[in-house]
Amino acid sequence: MQILVTGATGYAGRRVSAALARAGHTVLGLTRDPSTAQDLVVDEVMPVAGDLAEPDTWRPHLDGTDAVVHLVMDLDDPAGIDRGLFAEIAEAEKRDGRRRHLVYTTGISAYGRTGVALMDENTPGNPESPIGFRFALEGELAASGLAHTVVRPGFMYGGTATTSMTAQWFAAAEAGTPVFYGDTTKRWSWVHVDDLAEAYVRVLDREPAGEVFVIADDQRLTALDVQRVAVRAAGFTGEIRLEPAEAGGIMQVAADQDELVSSAKAHRLLGWRPRHVSFTDDPGKHYRAWDSGRRRVRG
Repeated sequence: MQILVTGATGYAGRRVSAALARAGHTVLGLTRDPSTAQDLVVDEVMPVAGDLAEPDTWRPHLDGTDAVVHLVMDLDDPAGIDRGLFAEIAEAEKRDGRRRHLVYTTGISAYGRTGVALMDENTPGNPESPIGFRFALEGELAASGLAHTVVRPGFMYGGTATTSMTAQWFAAAEAGTPVFYGDTTKRWSWVHVDDLAEAYVRVLDREPAGEVFVIADDQRLTALDVQRVAVRAAGFTGEIRLEPAEAGGIMQVAADQDELVSSAKAHRLLGWRPRHVSFTDDPGKHYRAWDSGRRRVRG
């Protein structure tokens, strides 16, 4: 299968692209500048040029493609970019009659405040969530007629952790200024980035029609407890300062509630189970991976 991956040089994108290549697929990794994407080549992924905001730059890469894995949320125009992707895939199918499977990534923070102790794929999202529009986009995709699967990951950790909350915590700990934003009792579901990548491999192997999957492990720790473990791994021994969620920006506001989910459906239909139990099992390992990745970028 030939697969186009958007966001291929990003945190999740790199690991997902590599996992798909290892599974025997031909993987095209969309990037604005292929000359800086040699890490993709090492993983046997082919970098291809394109900017999602400019469809003319990546439209040709849909030719011959069997699937598209979308792993980007463009903060400048998230809804517009995604609607543009849906439209381009639909037009490509009209041109050549070739069916393409879109694996569309949202996330558990899109649920917002639901009042449900353990959410799953059938839990309605709160439309007042700052990123609740992503559930609306899921609905638009379902109505589009495109072959698709929706993946809602938990909070990611592991590897370079570049856009993980854990990376923010590590960096703040090193600077001596760790801050926790919002409700100190909230709990989040997490997933190791490589376990998440395995879920995409399984989705594309099985191509479930129109399904939604929540992908997360079974840990139920408070976010503050996870942060305490993270900052200690980075060598910080002081107290974490507490601030309101609003002080941390829109993503902190969006995640300022319990976000615990069940992945029972993925266990049942995909045979997927996390291999990594919890970030807290070996936080030093995760800190060293983040630190090594950061030094590599700098040097």
